[in-house]
Amino acid sequence: MRTSHESPCAQSELTCAFAARALAPAEVAAAEAHIASCPACQQELEELRPVVGRFAAWPTDLLRPPASLHERLAQRIGGDAARPSTAPARPWSEPHWQQVAPGIECKLLATDTERSRVSMLVRLAPGASYPPHTHAGVEELHLLDGELWIDDRKLVPGDYNYGAPGAGDDEVWSETGCTCLLITSTEDTLR
Repeated sequence: MRTSHESPCAQSELTCAFAARALAPAEVAAAEAHIASCPACQQELEELRPVVGRFAAWPTDLLRPPASLHERLAQRIGGDAARPSTAPARPWSEPHWQQVAPGIECKLLATDTERSRVSMLVRLAPGASYPPHTHAGVEELHLLDGELWIDDRKLVPGDYNYGAPGAGDDEVWSETGCTCLLITSTEDTLR
């Protein structure tokens, strides 16, 4: 890692692209020559190698685009590129907070109907609780503000909670109130 008094090499972006194997074949030799002659870029490359190496360990289903993307790309490539899309782009509209239960508000950010998943911001008022439930799929919660108790675990801002499919949460509540990002299944069951 660089300290604040060191200045990065002007070609550090080239080193990053080299480490990520994102350079065109014609640019690789020049990048290798520069890195061989630049101690700052050599150090940056050594720091980036473990990060890039971790990508190789990721399950391929996380990195592989869905089949529907391949189909859409094939249709666009095979179609008339000059012809505009028939469906007009929907303008972005900021979602609104909606009260879903006493003391609980949600702001729906995204819905994946194919996988029965939603991403939303959830806000609990002080003293509010969420009913006991069982996860139909993976539940991921990132606490942004306040404090949240999930069973006997107290979360503070920055904490992450993973809920496995089939697992359940008996007590979810906040004494102080909180806001979190929740990514979960739409098929969870309340108990």
